[in-house]
Amino acid sequence: MAEEYIRFDPYKAGTQPEELRSLPPEGPPGSRKAPQVSFFIFMAFCLIVFMGLIALAVFFIAVQGTEEIKVPDVVGKDVTTALLELQEKELYPRLQLRYSQSSSDKGLILEQSPAPGSTMKAGSHRIHLVVSQGVIINKVEDYRGRHVDDVRVELQMLFTAANKNLLSLREPFMYEYSPEAPGTILQQHPEPGTGISGPLTLEFVVSRGPENVMIPLPQFVGLSLNAALAEISRQGINAAFSLRQARQNEPGETVVSQEPPAQSRVAAQTRVVLTITPPRSLRDDEVFALFTYHMPRNPYPLPVHLESLLPSGERRSLLAVNYPGGEFTVPYRLPVGSVLILSMLNREIHRETVVSRAPLVEAPLQW
Repeated sequence: MAEEYIRFDPYKAGTQPEELRSLPPEGPPGSRKAPQVSFFIFMAFCLIVFMGLIALAVFFIAVQGTEEIKVPDVVGKDVTTALLELQEKELYPRLQLRYSQSSSDKGLILEQSPAPGSTMKAGSHRIHLVVSQGVIINKVEDYRGRHVDDVRVELQMLFTAANKNLLSLREPFMYEYSPEAPGTILQQHPEPGTGISGPLTLEFVVSRGPENVMIPLPQFVGLSLNAALAEISRQGINAAFSLRQARQNEPGETVVSQEPPAQSRVAAQTRVVLTITPPRSLRDDEVFALFTYHMPRNPYPLPVHLESLLPSGERRSLLAVNYPGGEFTVPYRLPVGSVLILSMLNREIHRETVVSRAPLVEAPLQW
């Protein structure tokens, strides 16, 4: 049987066989998947945009849904009334207690923050309130029989915590002679038990000590410097020192004269002048000299303490005595670089450094 050939002429329309015309047109590889990928990308983008719009809508609804309110003025109001007023406006208070200068302020609002009239969201912030605890003490204590310096320190410590000085002392005090120890409070105004409703000034009458008390003077001649300082501290003698070179067989660093002489009966706090000689020898790094400091006169003797801080860091007490004021002199033998520290009523009032020694100059007392 003869084979039949079908000739295909693409230039003649309508001459394609039926089998070829029924086939789908061919394209490049993968061209059938491209529309599907574009569709998914488009849908994902739409979903992201849709979720963003929802988030923005929720945000604006939340912001616009919180009511803005003005902070009320509660200063001067009772704390209970202030708390109820803030609660009604959905504002949450934070309380701080503080002493005030008037007992009538107890339980009242002293300060607030933010200030009245400020605008804020309800429930979004706390209101800081300062509430009065009243006065730190509500009546005057009985200070009679106590030392005036102890009372001064007590009041300073008491009102440091309160930031406001409710009780103050009127100075200078009034002094009078009394059998009581010097510095003892004899009378006070206002009287004990007086109520405190605001700042108050205390007035004290303070003892000078007994009048014209006569005491016998101890023997200082022949004592070493350290022994003489110990005796002055023990008996509370008002002593002043002068220096001079040793003569003939006089020992060094020793009291060689005193005025008034030993066993003289003198009024308490009479100044006793002691003359002392320098040591026979000193190390190269040592200094023997006279510490001198002028103090104001006090109505009665006050505690005074002279100590040294050595280069090694060691502290050494030189003299502790109740001193009425005036020229304060103390001989010392210390290494170069030591620091002399003078205190009154446990408060430092002067310090100086020991420098290299100079030739000894006899130092008569300066009255």
